[in-house]
Amino acid sequence: MHPAIPETAIPEKPSLDGLGEKWSARWATDQTYRFDRSASRDQVYSIDTPPPTVSGSLHIGHVFSFTQTDVLARYHRMTGKAVFYPMGWDDNGLPTERRAQNVFGVRCDPTLAYAPGEATPGSLEHPAKGKEQTPVSRRRFIELCQELTAYDERHFEDVWRATGLSVDWSLTYQTIGDRARATAQGAFLRNVRRGEAYLAEAPTLWDVTFQTAVAQAEVEFRDADSTFYDLRFDGPTGPLTIATTRPELLPACVALVAHPDDERYQNLFGSVVRTPWWEAEVPLLPHKDADPAVGTGLVMVCTFGDLTDVTWWRDLGLPIRAIVGRDGRLLPDAPSGVDAERYAPLAGLTVKAARRETVRTLREAGLLLGERPLRHAVKYYEKGDLPLEIVTSRQWYITNGGRDDRLRDELLRRGEALNWYPPHMRARYESWVRGLTGDWLISRQRYFGVPIPVWYRLDDQGEPRYDQPLLPAEGRLPVDPRAEVPDGYAPEQRDEPGGFTADPDVMDTWATSSLSPVIAAGDLMDKVFPMDLRPQAHEIIRTWLFTTVLRSHLEYDELPWKNAVISGWVLADNSSKMSKSHNTVAPPLEAIAEHGPDAVRYWAASGRPGVDITPSREQMRIGRRLAVKLLNASRFVLTFPSPSELVTSPLDSAMLARLESVVASATAAFEAYDYPGALSTVERFFWEFCDDYLELAKPRAYSPDGGSAVAAMRTALDTLLRLFAPFLPFVTEEIWSWWRTGSIHLAAWPSSAGLPSGDDAALAAASEVIAAVRRAKSAARLSQRAPASAVTVTGPAASLAALRLVADDLQAAGQIGSLILTESSGALTVTVTL
Repeated sequence: MHPAIPETAIPEKPSLDGLGEKWSARWATDQTYRFDRSASRDQVYSIDTPPPTVSGSLHIGHVFSFTQTDVLARYHRMTGKAVFYPMGWDDNGLPTERRAQNVFGVRCDPTLAYAPGEATPGSLEHPAKGKEQTPVSRRRFIELCQELTAYDERHFEDVWRATGLSVDWSLTYQTIGDRARATAQGAFLRNVRRGEAYLAEAPTLWDVTFQTAVAQAEVEFRDADSTFYDLRFDGPTGPLTIATTRPELLPACVALVAHPDDERYQNLFGSVVRTPWWEAEVPLLPHKDADPAVGTGLVMVCTFGDLTDVTWWRDLGLPIRAIVGRDGRLLPDAPSGVDAERYAPLAGLTVKAARRETVRTLREAGLLLGERPLRHAVKYYEKGDLPLEIVTSRQWYITNGGRDDRLRDELLRRGEALNWYPPHMRARYESWVRGLTGDWLISRQRYFGVPIPVWYRLDDQGEPRYDQPLLPAEGRLPVDPRAEVPDGYAPEQRDEPGGFTADPDVMDTWATSSLSPVIAAGDLMDKVFPMDLRPQAHEIIRTWLFTTVLRSHLEYDELPWKNAVISGWVLADNSSKMSKSHNTVAPPLEAIAEHGPDAVRYWAASGRPGVDITPSREQMRIGRRLAVKLLNASRFVLTFPSPSELVTSPLDSAMLARLESVVASATAAFEAYDYPGALSTVERFFWEFCDDYLELAKPRAYSPDGGSAVAAMRTALDTLLRLFAPFLPFVTEEIWSWWRTGSIHLAAWPSSAGLPSGDDAALAAASEVIAAVRRAKSAARLSQRAPASAVTVTGPAASLAALRLVADDLQAAGQIGSLILTESSGALTVTVTL
C-alpha cells in the first residue's frame, strides 16, 4: 500500500509515456498479484493458464488471447476473489529440439558417451550457421535444450510483464521441470495400474522426417497433386482393374475388397487374385466400407497405405506385408509371398522414387491401363514436411473412447456439462470425440521430453519381456529409466541377458500438458481444483482441451474446470493464422512501444471469444486516444477541491443513475464472459460523460455552489477508473495514484448499489439538445463559446419536464439566451437560432 499522493502532485501535462515500465516494476516490488494461499476454495477464482510453447518468440496473437484471460483475472480479483493465475512454459517436445539443433548446430546421438562441456558450433549469442550438425550425447543435448528454454522463458516473461499480465510469477512451472515430470509420470503409472494405459505393437502413423510416431490429434490434411493409376490384376475369370494413388505399395498388397452388395463381384468373393508384376496371391473379400461408386468398386488393401487399410486389415484378419521402413525408404528384403528378385530394384528407395520405378515397370509390362491427375487431401504430421506413412511399431496408448463406446459417451457428457464461451465451440469437441478411430498414442521417439517411467525384464536370450514391465514406486518420481535402474537391479545388469532394459521413449507433450491444472496447482489442489476457467484457442480443442478432460475424467471422475473460453486466431495479412514458420508474425513489443500497452490491450479485449481478428493499428490508436482522454478528463475532475456537499442537482443525479445501469450491465457482461461487451458499455458511457455531462456541468462546477457537480464528477471518475481497470491497467493505476491509496487492482469492483438509481431522462434530453447546439455552431463555423440567441425544443411532455430540471445547466453550457420548450406528440426536435 502507498500513501495518497497529494492532489498538488497531479501532473500538469499527464502522459502515457513510461507508465508501462513504472507500474510493472511497482507491481513486481509490491507483489500486487500474489495469490492468497489462506483463501478457502469458495473465495478462489482459479485459471488453467495456457503454457505457451517456448520455441523462439511470442507474437501478437499470443498477446491477443492472453490479454483476454488477464482481463477476466483482473475482474474477478476486484470482485474479492483470490485469483490463482499461474504461468507455465511448455518447453518439452519437438519444437524445442528443433530450435536447439538450429541454434547450437547439433544433433543428438544417444550412442555417444556424455562428456561435460562438449563443444558446439553455435551458442545463444552466436547461433550456428549452415546445415552441418555436430553429434552430441543425449545428456548434452538435453542440457542445451534446457539452456535454450531458460533463455527463451526470460524473454517471454519480459513480454508478459510489458503487456500487463497480472500473473503471480511465484506460480510458474515448466513442462520439463521436476514437478511436471513427476506429475506426468505418476498419472501415467496410475493409468497403467488401472488398465487405462497399455503397450501394443500395431500399425502407427509415422513421420519419416522426425522418426517418431504421431497421434491422431497431431495430423493435418494438406492438398496435394497426385495421380490415379489404373492397374490390371489377374482374377479367376479374367482381368480386374483397380485404381490407386500408391502403386509402390503393390508388394504390400494383402487383399482386394468390394462392397458385399456389389453384384459385379458376388461370384468372386473368396477367390484368389494375382497382383500385377509381383504375382502375389491375395483374396478378394467383401467389406461394407468399400464404395461401389468409386472407380471400379474394387480397392486393394495394403499394409499399410492409410488408416482405412488398417481398419480392413483388422476387420478381415489379414496378414502383414510391410515394406516401408521408419526412415521412409522401402525395406531391404521382400515380404513373404513376393518375388524377391522383382522386389530388389525397389529396396532402399524413398517412397517417391519407388513409385516412379513401379510405374515405369508396370507401364513397360503392359500392366498400367491408364492414369489421370488428381488433387486430394494428404495426411501430414502438423510439424512435418513429408506425408505420413503407417508402420508397425510398439507404442504406449491411453484409452480415449476411440474403441470404447461407453467411455466415448461419458466424455461427450462431460462436454455437455462444461460451460462453453462461445457455446457453438462445443460442437468441435463433440465432432472430435465422435470421430476418434483409435486410442491415444502417447509415446514419442524423441529425446527432450518426459521419459516413460518403465523398464522391461530381459530373458536369458536378452529379449525384452514386454508383458512384464518394471514400474517404479511413485515416491521415486521423476525418474529417467535410461540413467537410473529399477528396484532390485544393479547398473551392470542394464541391457544384459537376465537383466533389464529401459523404455527408450518419451511422452507426447500433450500427455504432460493435459495435466496442466494438476501441475500448476501443486500442493494447492484442494484450493484451486477443479479450476474455474480454461482459456485457449479453438484449434487445440481436439488436443489440449480434450486430453485434459480425458485425464481428469479417468483420474478424478469430474471436469477439470467449470468454464472454457475459446479465443480466436490473430490473422496475418493474407487472412491465414499467424505463423512463425511462415514468417507472418507481428512482434508484440513493437506494437507496445508504438501505441502503449493499454492501447494494445484495448485492441485485444475488443475481440469476441471464438472470433478471428487481424492486428488493427487503427483500433490500437483508438485505444490510445481513450487512455489519453482518461488522463485528461481525470486531471480536469481532480483539479476541483474535494467537496463536502452531497449530490443534489437533477443533472448530477441523472448522470449517476445512468452510470448505475452501466455498472450493472458491465458486471452482467463479465459474469457471462462477455468482456468485449463490458468494454463497449463502459467506453460508450465514458465518451458521453466527457462530451455531454462534463460540458453541461462544468459551468456550475466552477461556481461557488458547484459542490454537487464536483461530488458527482468524482464519484463517476472513481467508478469509471475501476470499470476500466481490467482493460487499461496502467493508465488507471496511474490516475488512481493521484488521489487514492493502494492499487486500483486490489480495489473493489464498483457496485450499482453504491450509486443512486432513478431516471436518467434529464441527462438524455440535455445531451440531445447540447449536441444539436454544437452542430449548429460548427455548421456556422462559430466557436462553441459563441452565444445562441434562442433554442426551441419541441417534443413530448415527459422530455420537456426533464429538460426543465436541467435548464440552467443547459443554457450555461450552450451559451443559450432563450430556451423555449413547446409540447408536441412527436419526437424531440431542436431548432437553434444563432
